[in-house]
Amino acid sequence: MAEKFKVEQEGTLLIFLFDRLKGWSKKKIKERLKMASVAVNGEVTTKHDFPLSEDDIVEVGVIQKRASSKTIKSLEILYQDNDLIAINKPAGLLSVGTTQENREHALAILRNQVSNRKKRVTIFPVHRLDRETSGVLLFATSKETRELVMKNWHNSQKCYLAIVNGELKEKKGTINQPLRLEEKIYKMHVGEDPRAKKAITHYEVKESTPTRSLLEVKLETGRQHQIRVHLAWLGHSIIGDERYGVKGDKMGLHSKKLTIIHPKTKKSISFTIDAPKEFYALLK
Repeated sequence: MAEKFKVEQEGTLLIFLFDRLKGWSKKKIKERLKMASVAVNGEVTTKHDFPLSEDDIVEVGVIQKRASSKTIKSLEILYQDNDLIAINKPAGLLSVGTTQENREHALAILRNQVSNRKKRVTIFPVHRLDRETSGVLLFATSKETRELVMKNWHNSQKCYLAIVNGELKEKKGTINQPLRLEEKIYKMHVGEDPRAKKAITHYEVKESTPTRSLLEVKLETGRQHQIRVHLAWLGHSIIGDERYGVKGDKMGLHSKKLTIIHPKTKKSISFTIDAPKEFYALLK
């Protein structure tokens, strides 16, 4: 049976375990955490820096099946009407499947979630987020609606949160560097080139530590991997971004707010969701 401990003050999981499991070696504690036998408030985690809040319940000795059998059956819906559905996509989940057999993606999960036995709902992705990026993801209920939204996509406003390596000298700035895709290695490159496209990223530092910074990022253009490659070019790659920086357990990029012109009402509409506490823990 799992041992349960109540958290009395804020901190991180590994330090908490070191403090509570007095008879255990640090090596054994790390192994238990790595083997997915530790849960916080009923959710299994393997992250040593998982943030703990007062009154959280930590369980040690959780049966591994609990972690391996966990699948996402439903998604948080931020907004829904007859034309649009906005969700909060968790990090680690594909926006759309890469093959017909792959059902573990936001599109398939949401389609099942909003359908029933009498009516199978068809939905279409308006845009996509990288697998490791969390936050606002928008779908349309018809191809026509999607096309109407995309016609005004250049007027949409996209706001992200990013946690990057280092402390920026300039607290506010704009990156205006063209980008081109190297298809063979599926990687964007910065710089002038006949194939490069205009890309503009605005950023503002919201919080800093000696080693990391939290940025609010707004896109003027929407190129693939734009935020990731622009910030890496600036010398401050996003935490956990293996492609443009250094590999990590979690990538520090979250889609916080999306504002569009509604295809039917023609009025501006915004979808907003703050980043989870695991995201902010990356700043420490």
